[in-house]
Amino acid sequence: MKRTFFFDNSGPPFGHMLLALGGYLGGFDGNFLWNRIGEEYPSNVPVWSLRLLPALAGALSVPMAYQIVAELRFSHCAATGAALLVLIENALITQARLMLMESLLIFFNLLSVLSYLKFFNCQTHSPFSLCWWFWLILTGVACSCAVGIKYMGIFTYLLVLGVAAVHTWQLIGDQTLTSVCVFCHLLARAVALLVIPVVLYLLFFYVHLLLLYRSGPHDQIMSSAFQASLEGGLARITQGQPLEVAFGSQVTLKNVLGKPLPCWLHSHQSTYPVMYENGRGSSHQQQVTCYPFKDVNNWWIVKDPARHPLVVGSPPRPVRHGDVVQLVHGMTTRFLNTHDVAAPLSPHSQEVSCYMDYNVSMPAQNLWRLDIVNRESDRDVWKTILSEVRFVHVNTSAILKLSGAHLPDWGFRQLEVVGEKLSRGHHESLVWTVEEHRYGKSQEQHERELELHSPTHVDTSRNLSFMARFSELQWRMLTLRGEDSEHKYSSTPLEWVTLDTNIAYWLHPRTTAQIHLLGNVVIWASASLATAAYALLFLWYLLRRRRRVCDLPEDAWHRWVLAGALCAGGWALNYLPFFLMDKTLFLYHYLPALTFQILLLPPVLQHIRDHLCRSQLQRSLFSALVVAWFSSACHVSSTLCPLTYGDKSLSPDELQALRWKDSWDILIRKH
Repeated sequence: MKRTFFFDNSGPPFGHMLLALGGYLGGFDGNFLWNRIGEEYPSNVPVWSLRLLPALAGALSVPMAYQIVAELRFSHCAATGAALLVLIENALITQARLMLMESLLIFFNLLSVLSYLKFFNCQTHSPFSLCWWFWLILTGVACSCAVGIKYMGIFTYLLVLGVAAVHTWQLIGDQTLTSVCVFCHLLARAVALLVIPVVLYLLFFYVHLLLLYRSGPHDQIMSSAFQASLEGGLARITQGQPLEVAFGSQVTLKNVLGKPLPCWLHSHQSTYPVMYENGRGSSHQQQVTCYPFKDVNNWWIVKDPARHPLVVGSPPRPVRHGDVVQLVHGMTTRFLNTHDVAAPLSPHSQEVSCYMDYNVSMPAQNLWRLDIVNRESDRDVWKTILSEVRFVHVNTSAILKLSGAHLPDWGFRQLEVVGEKLSRGHHESLVWTVEEHRYGKSQEQHERELELHSPTHVDTSRNLSFMARFSELQWRMLTLRGEDSEHKYSSTPLEWVTLDTNIAYWLHPRTTAQIHLLGNVVIWASASLATAAYALLFLWYLLRRRRRVCDLPEDAWHRWVLAGALCAGGWALNYLPFFLMDKTLFLYHYLPALTFQILLLPPVLQHIRDHLCRSQLQRSLFSALVVAWFSSACHVSSTLCPLTYGDKSLSPDELQALRWKDSWDILIRKH
């Protein structure tokens, strides 16, 4: 709403954009900090409009569940059953009623599957018709939207691509089609299922970056070039800086890694202690650290070793890849140095210091060769913000590196900088960028100190292209991880299937009314049993067909296989990858997989009734059992409604009665 850039490593921006759209339509001005769960909303927050799109997506998932089962060619009864199960599932209701993105993700998951089934059924009677094109393109659009909301959406996208690939392979073998016709089919599917999703995914980021053009609180995790492309913040500080670094330039050097904190190469008057706590000695020279705040002691002067002046000549002589330079600390005029002395916290690396001549046998070693990592040629000029550089020590071949370790109190808890000899590749801790830059004009130290405190000059534009910003933002989203601390309501994938966990979303500040993410135990258990039953029946039929025994008619078999591929396959693809993820997980991560399980349940029940019940009496008894089972699911849903909607205050005894499992954390106030 305020157009400020923010970073969320939970996924791409499309889901946030949809929630923001609801707030925009409701007149939300953005003046609320979403930093505490359960906090009461002030009057300027349009809760109704912010919850509109998730609620609408949850509501539309019900008819889509009906349509999917119907398109799988199962009965009207089975399709109605699937819709009703989605309708009464408490966990889906809870998630759809709040400002959360799971209902949006589930909606586009279901839409992608439904669109593909519509397209597949059009294929048999009207290929390349308007209807055929509409459903094919909508499949690609829905898949892209699912991935654009959360990266979990890629599981359903892979599911649709897999099923489409199998059907396309069968199409290639159809001898009734000409080669040109087959090529057109392949081209149409490639464009709709590959090209369109990629273009849409890029469009989400384009709109995201177009709208959020102002500097925000998350800027520092991005590169200096990215920060400089935003209005305000670093862009305001660096506006007007010279682009090319020259001999005599005054620069601040930021480490590209940005972990554990974004920081700048720094020095100060304090020296390393003569003896460390572990008994090792140091050079007792001036400390060099990486400091996570803007400071005048972050300024360095790029000096030509062959010349004495510390100012930029006329015309400026640009520094190029491979040039040997000296880095002079601006406030103390001491030279950046490294030597064969162990670093304070990284004994296998060299100490980095600003050289102090104690008149002992320890000469200065202050020559550094500039290595531009992202150069296009070997004569590239060192550029402000745009160039990523390494400093290779001429004498020892050590590379200036941020170790990331916090120095003790004598180092003011700043971050350790070392000379790394055994470096492999271009790790980001070895790479630095010039963030602030000016052409030095003062040769006298007093005048230079005043100059270092003054703002920068000379206007130069350095806007990044969209693809450069997209690539960096995408890479940060995929690689940057928050602190994986254990959460009170975190859980494991095994606990999801058995519903051994819950999440308390809200507790009324004065009464016992509360909202929990809790599933309908009857539906969850039945869905798991249906998945297991499908797997066993599928293997049984497969073995029998291998023995040339066909228990099912061919059309019923294909319907059974397709239902399993989409529903059981959707459950597996949306559930099993979580066993491989090293991140904090919650119950809501299981909801997309659960939805596919629910869709499988009515087809399995219909299959048992139609093909395994041999007599009319057995079918009647089985139908009666299904009615009784569904009634129990409705009863459980109704019983858990106070915890689903949070609209009723319950007594401690009533709350205790709803704690059906010891692992459920129902909040009971002690009066």
